[in-house]
Amino acid sequence: MTDSSSLSGKRCALVTGGGREIGFEICRKLAENEIRVILTARNEKNGIEAVKKLKLAGLSDVNFHQLDVKDSASIEAVANYVKSNFGKLDILVNNAAAPGLVIVKPQELRSFKDGAGFVIDENAQLLEELFVEDYELAEDCLRTNYYGTKAVTTEMLPLLQLSNSARIVNLSSFYGELNVSG
Repeated sequence: MTDSSSLSGKRCALVTGGGREIGFEICRKLAENEIRVILTARNEKNGIEAVKKLKLAGLSDVNFHQLDVKDSASIEAVANYVKSNFGKLDILVNNAAAPGLVIVKPQELRSFKDGAGFVIDENAQLLEELFVEDYELAEDCLRTNYYGTKAVTTEMLPLLQLSNSARIVNLSSFYGELNVSG
């Protein structure tokens, strides 16, 4: 086992869903703060591209590992990767998510976000026309957002327990985007 993170004194973070948007920016900020980052993504191409962008920005201590939070073999593989390459885990950021619905009127959603931007009883009907929900999407949402997060956290706990200052960060976002342009 290579315990390079312990020997160098650098903390090590694993970010699920790190290939895009919020997860990508979390990886950037962690790396800027001299934390070794394991950027994970279900889509290998997106993950590799994200790491290339970070390395081009001068953030060299970022590694990629493919991870599908709904696949126990994939979760076990990333845990083994962390153990053999870093020896422990200091920070786990559970960011991977599935929406559970489809936005059918994206322009109207942008207007809603720019206007009311929040749901209270008198605004609830405005959202009904913007989204389509179905059983398969809801099921995928639960498998990813609840069971996937739980499985990753459970698998990483032994590695987190090796840290003298472990942190688990669970993200939740309705919008999942940093910028909405018209």
